[in-house]
Amino acid sequence: METQEKIVYNGGCHDCGGRCVFRVHVRDGVVTSIETDNGADPQIRACLRGRAYRQHVYNPDRLKYPVKRVGERGEGKWQRISWDEALDTIARETKRVRDAYGPASLLHVTYSGSAGHLHTGLAIRRLLNMTGGCSVTWAMISGEACTYAVRAFYGTGTNGNTRDDLFNSHYVILWGWNPSVTIWDSNTSHILARVREKGIPIVAVDPRYTDSVATFANQWIPIRPGADTAMMVAMAHVIISKNLHDQPFIDKYSIGFDQFKDYVLGKEDGIPKTPAWAEPITGVPAATIEKLAIAYATNRPSALIAGFGPGRSARGEQYHRAAMTLATITGNVGVHGGNAAGAEINPVVSSFGVKLPVEDNPVDKQFPFPNSSMDTGIRVKARPHISLVWDAVLKGKAGGYPTDYKMLYLNCVNQINQFPNANKGVQALKKLEFVVVHDTFITSTARYADIVLPITTILERSDFCRPWLSGTHYLFNNQAIDPIGESKSDWQIACDLAPRLGVTNFSEKSEDEWLRDIYKASPDMCKQVPDYDAFKKDGVHKVKLSGPQVAFEQQIKDPANNPFPTRSGKIEIYAKRLADLNNPLVPPVPKYVEPWESPNDPLAKKYPLQLITTHFKRRIHSMMDNNSWLKELIPQAVQINTKDAANRDIADGDTVRVFNDRGQVAILARVTERIMPGVVDIPEGAWFNPDSQGVDRGGCGNTLTKDEVSPGGALCSNTCLVQIEKFDRRG
Repeated sequence: METQEKIVYNGGCHDCGGRCVFRVHVRDGVVTSIETDNGADPQIRACLRGRAYRQHVYNPDRLKYPVKRVGERGEGKWQRISWDEALDTIARETKRVRDAYGPASLLHVTYSGSAGHLHTGLAIRRLLNMTGGCSVTWAMISGEACTYAVRAFYGTGTNGNTRDDLFNSHYVILWGWNPSVTIWDSNTSHILARVREKGIPIVAVDPRYTDSVATFANQWIPIRPGADTAMMVAMAHVIISKNLHDQPFIDKYSIGFDQFKDYVLGKEDGIPKTPAWAEPITGVPAATIEKLAIAYATNRPSALIAGFGPGRSARGEQYHRAAMTLATITGNVGVHGGNAAGAEINPVVSSFGVKLPVEDNPVDKQFPFPNSSMDTGIRVKARPHISLVWDAVLKGKAGGYPTDYKMLYLNCVNQINQFPNANKGVQALKKLEFVVVHDTFITSTARYADIVLPITTILERSDFCRPWLSGTHYLFNNQAIDPIGESKSDWQIACDLAPRLGVTNFSEKSEDEWLRDIYKASPDMCKQVPDYDAFKKDGVHKVKLSGPQVAFEQQIKDPANNPFPTRSGKIEIYAKRLADLNNPLVPPVPKYVEPWESPNDPLAKKYPLQLITTHFKRRIHSMMDNNSWLKELIPQAVQINTKDAANRDIADGDTVRVFNDRGQVAILARVTERIMPGVVDIPEGAWFNPDSQGVDRGGCGNTLTKDEVSPGGALCSNTCLVQIEKFDRRG
């Protein structure tokens, strides 16, 4: 007799902007299919990644039991072991390393592999803090440049409007933003399509003719990577010199305009930042820059949405500050139809909320870490930046880091794949005395571990999560099936490891009790989601709004009672806290500062192409790179312009070698007019897979990127020079 099928409500609780609804069909404990939201508008519908998630769960390569390394690190030889042996070994090595070298020698790195509020990397962090502490990293891969900039400029990261406010715009600029692929909130593409249908002009500034450009934009303006600030500063020159700026708005709500004006007009350094000045830097014709500036300034309210991609570059914080300055001098901040051009986090449902409580880290007392994101010099000394983890492991105290790192504990992260300079990462991982990894597969990073523990997917545990940045809903992930094999959640592993490290009170609550307590600890969530049980049953709660929400609306309407959360209480075009740093690479007003590995770098003679590493339609960063359905749909390839390909005798579909002094990648070539000459794109997230000659056969862009930090803390994955040739020409 056939068992009745049930539907379990779950959702895309990963670092994907969609955070979409899953309707998981289960029969006899097996997922038979996954559908998506069919409820009331707005529907939070899944893209191809969500629709293919069943293939992720039942992938034949799933890690189903703990394993230990029996060969050399990276050799790929494993032996199945019991959970008791795995946890006893981890506990023994943790104690040994701490006793021999101190707790700071244990480095815990976790990131965005899970976006829940209980089953995250914080479970292990909590345990390590309760048992002596550990070293940790700092900085956000996606948007540290933006975080740095908005705190200096507006004083807060909550500075985005809800997407439906775009219907009030008269002009929209998508700058380095590809929401149809990144799924920057599930309904963004739907809204942009309707904005275009309404006749509102949309312009896209991007080195690539992306799917978003093709679908939504009326005009594409290709620009060289790293030159965005120069173009924005030139736009400011047009706006100011033509008296198109909003002087009353500037005077009432901001400080520092005169200093910025002196820089733009050339009074400071004798160089007017005209469109003609910007043209050779950006590759954008001066006339195009001028027309865009005039259109943005005169078609108010205008929305400039500055994506994170251009900020992931050397001097990326200046790009974000320049974008916010354009919004300010045109009076587009805090008004319907405008946009603050900041982090796009709206005040309705913040993406950063209460999670599993984590005790204070004793190591922080040994190496104090300042709260201010402006104190970057101190921050780098107190903790290793995410870009500098490999350098920190290899050099330790001799390299100016707080300690010598001996053990690495990794969960919710595929570090060697997603952090820059993968080959340097191999050296660092081989130097460590002990490495632990939690994951659902033997990933690029797990290959170099001593112990790998199998982790459940979001269908095998319960949790809840908030939307990414500008969404207005919450997701509940109801467990749909039993864990595959012997896999466990990060939280359960922490619970099982705790007594082995001498902690008997790590968790006296069940999973459901923890989730309820986390929910109750968030007043904003309780207010917006008043019925927890109904939320759990439905799997999604959509916050009902009276209309579009606008960041800083109250600061503009009533500044006396609602000052900006900056030192001055106003928008700070000139940031005193940055001036206090006295660092010419972090000027107090936004400026174009030449990045390293630009077309003007002497290195460009050897490596003439600029590499960018963009988000990919079929992956969530490195997750699902081994999903058979999605791999068949879209192969990993390097995009290269027709002209650049012809100069190298490269045809579409050829295997090519992309290389520089840091590494080399063998990858398919996708010859296209959809990327500007001089620029190539390797989508981020493909699994690093070096052969015996050191050639990465997986197509990982971080094989080539530089592990250097921008002054504001940005990861610089989009600042990289390379050369490309047919693979059979290598010597």
